[in-house]
Amino acid sequence: MGQPSLAVVTHAGPVPGAAGLSPAHALAALSALGQPTRLEIFRMLMRAEPHGRPAGAIAAEIGCPHNTLSSHLAILARAGLVRGARNGRGIVYRADMDGMRALVAFLVKDCCAENPQLCGLQDALTAACCAPSGRRKPGRR
Repeated sequence: MGQPSLAVVTHAGPVPGAAGLSPAHALAALSALGQPTRLEIFRMLMRAEPHGRPAGAIAAEIGCPHNTLSSHLAILARAGLVRGARNGRGIVYRADMDGMRALVAFLVKDCCAENPQLCGLQDALTAACCAPSGRRKPGRR
């Protein structure tokens, strides 16, 4: 028997223009969200769309030291779930909506023999989050 191979992924997010998320990318995203602080950060950034939050505001709101927050944000960014953009001397982080859509699509794609509309998941997704255009449904904050 041969030895098992080891794959190292430096960025596990969705590949722009790709057909969808690979299982390795989905596992990286789910693993990143499987830690309580990272899940809290991600949910906060989802609520802050479309403007995002500066790193300092994130740290203050969740009570996380800056160096620990930096590690959490790096893991979420490598998983394709958040993006940071320089704004003056600081960085503003936003949820990566394309990455989130790709993850949700990966999870529901095979539902009902690859007919997710039969499961009623489109209605649930539309009611729960923003539409693909990036606009929130009326009445949602």
